[in-house]
Amino acid sequence: MGDSPEDALTLSALPVISIEPFLHPDGHGRLSTAAALHSACSEYGFFYLDISSYIDPAEPEELTRLAREFFALPQDEKDRISIAHEDSARGYQRLEENVTNGKADNHEAIDFYRPVENPDKRRPIWGENQWPTIQGFREKYETWIEKMKNLGMIVMEAMATGLGLTPEEWHELRSKVDDSFWVMRVIGYPPLPNDYDGFSCGAHRFLHADPIPDALQVFLAHPGLLVEKTGSLPAEQEVEDGGHWINADPKRGCVVCNIGEMWEVWSNGIYKSTLHRVIHKGSDYRIPFFFEPNFDARIEPLPTALRAQEEDRSLRGIKGVRKTYQPVVYGEFLLKKVGTNFDTGKGRYDGD
Repeated sequence: MGDSPEDALTLSALPVISIEPFLHPDGHGRLSTAAALHSACSEYGFFYLDISSYIDPAEPEELTRLAREFFALPQDEKDRISIAHEDSARGYQRLEENVTNGKADNHEAIDFYRPVENPDKRRPIWGENQWPTIQGFREKYETWIEKMKNLGMIVMEAMATGLGLTPEEWHELRSKVDDSFWVMRVIGYPPLPNDYDGFSCGAHRFLHADPIPDALQVFLAHPGLLVEKTGSLPAEQEVEDGGHWINADPKRGCVVCNIGEMWEVWSNGIYKSTLHRVIHKGSDYRIPFFFEPNFDARIEPLPTALRAQEEDRSLRGIKGVRKTYQPVVYGEFLLKKVGTNFDTGKGRYDGD
């Protein structure tokens, strides 16, 4: 990239990538889709995934309707499935009960995790999911969960292809996520007060949202990146610490995807977990689904990523010790992260 403004990369919106080629065995266009994912993951850490050929857009709209119905219930009815009745993780949280970076988030939510054998609510995240009694709620959300789990594995394969894994290496990586300890949140946001000291959801994989513009924002910190002004972001929010906040407005038939910490470790930093936040001026509903590794999976940099970095360093004549991410057991990582969710410090999944 050159030094002149003409040579700088201009971005007005996140890239849109269709997963269609990976929905069929030997689908045409797989390599170009994998290359597009690799570019999006390494450049931005965020992208729109077009899943219109995978789901009926009316399905997530029905999930949003059910979420709206639940959050409209009287407070005492919502509190019947409070996290206080379970493992302090699974269930409903009131407004400002969730914390990100030491500040209360102005949203309420229901959290669901992968069911576990021998549940014990005395153990963190090891209890049972609590479901609203609204007709059709559990049935329709469980159907969505199965579809998102399947989609998660499909995207994992596409990303593995884009990173250049061999079939054997993909088989090994697949064994780390074939029993995903997934997490799903159903979030309701009231309007953010003008004097509120925080965000609807502080700076924080598949995300479905109501079609509300100027709410979800992604932080891009690339030197030389020109960002076209879109939407109604206040000027003071467009540039911060040498980077830019851009809108990630909902697109029908798409989910917004971001790179999580585990992919950052697997890729040894080639893919970055990107800062993002939610600022609401009106009511909105979001249903993020986190496709995670198996609870006991050991996560460490992939040989393919290390080889690619060594080749790049050699071509550029870089010497010295390369930074290598330390291995982590996913379940241990998750317990530490959830442990700060209702305290000070970093919130769950950076507060998505």
